[in-house]
Amino acid sequence: MIKSNANLSRTCLLKNSRAPFNSRRPLATKPVPVKMSYSSYPPESTADDRQKPPVIIMHGLFGCKTNWNSLSKSLHNMTHRRVISVDARNHGDSPHTTEQSYPLMAEDVKFLMTDVLKVEKASLIGHSMGGRAMMYLAVIYPEMVESLIPVDISPVNSKEVSDIRIVINALRSVDLNINGPISKIRKLADEQMKSSIESPVLRQFLLSNLIQLDDKFRWRLNLQSISDNFDNHISLFPPVQSIYQGPTYFIGGGDSVFLKPEHHETIKLIFPSAKFDYIPGAGHWLHAEKPNEFLKLVTQFLATL
Repeated sequence: MIKSNANLSRTCLLKNSRAPFNSRRPLATKPVPVKMSYSSYPPESTADDRQKPPVIIMHGLFGCKTNWNSLSKSLHNMTHRRVISVDARNHGDSPHTTEQSYPLMAEDVKFLMTDVLKVEKASLIGHSMGGRAMMYLAVIYPEMVESLIPVDISPVNSKEVSDIRIVINALRSVDLNINGPISKIRKLADEQMKSSIESPVLRQFLLSNLIQLDDKFRWRLNLQSISDNFDNHISLFPPVQSIYQGPTYFIGGGDSVFLKPEHHETIKLIFPSAKFDYIPGAGHWLHAEKPNEFLKLVTQFLATL
């Protein structure tokens, strides 16, 4: 494919502009995908929703597909598209692996599309970590992406993303070797995390990952793998040497710090068609805090495709 001079200029800028991006090279070996657990709205594809590409949603770090249940149903009803919400590897009901990176998660979504759903193209929505996975997929396999909606995250590496290590350490420090009903264990775990995580809303969100299995309590998350891969992979968007020129819509929380206006021009080096909107009064979990406003923005954007 012949690139225009403008596209070549963007690519050169991207290769040479190292400051906001991770300088490490991508994985040398071919990534091995996992078969992710997913929920579908409606459960099976129908003639009506096959007229347009489906929407695939990936949650953020510490999340799962059930966080998006009500939004997925509403999005399907409002757009008449099939909506698929997935559990990323090491989250929810998806397989646990020792490795986790954005190239791997992108391959997981590609495998879902080609081998499981049998679809050639989809619109992608990703929150936080899921947003970066979808961004990477769009850059590497642009022909598979109808549109891209990253939610409160950018490809620009920042201190705010790195600081999430505090949350991982807090979860790993919780003592789960306690007897009693799960309500008691959650209360004790909440108390143990208070010194590190001030927000009670965030603590309750994290505690939704606490489950009981064979009379023992454990995290549904693969905390070991997340911790091992966080500093070198999850907290850093990997270097890319191409761009995604398709419709791209970044939606941020007005009170959040993960999608900064001063990064817009850098973001456009990779996503030259990017548009930006912020939901006033919303934080990092804007889709949960302001679901109606979020759905309005998403459906209006999808209607333009």
